[in-house]
Amino acid sequence: MAKNGILVDYQYCTGCYSCEVACQSELDLPLGQWGVKVMQNGPWPIKDKEGNETDKYVYDFIPAFTKLCDLCAERQEKGKLPSCVFHCQAKCMEYGPVDELVKKLDEKPQQYLWVPPCA
Repeated sequence: MAKNGILVDYQYCTGCYSCEVACQSELDLPLGQWGVKVMQNGPWPIKDKEGNETDKYVYDFIPAFTKLCDLCAERQEKGKLPSCVFHCQAKCMEYGPVDELVKKLDEKPQQYLWVPPCA
């Protein structure tokens, strides 16, 4: 059986937190516990064409998985995607066999692959 994981293209994560909410609901987690937690990195000032800082800023939002993530094992048994992947509004998460997802890592630098120990 192929080991599965989630490939996250965090360049496109908008920080909507729908993955967090979906995970907490799916796993019935109490406040303060997450299977996936969106981390905010930034802000950094945006520079203009001459290299001067502007009054505009940019952030990165990076979904980070915790040891509570089991890739929604109960949903998988029913043929469904993990809740975070299904509810991701930016569609920046992809679920599938690790060997297939690994091939996509070379396509761009702002991605990472999450493979929980139980997957």
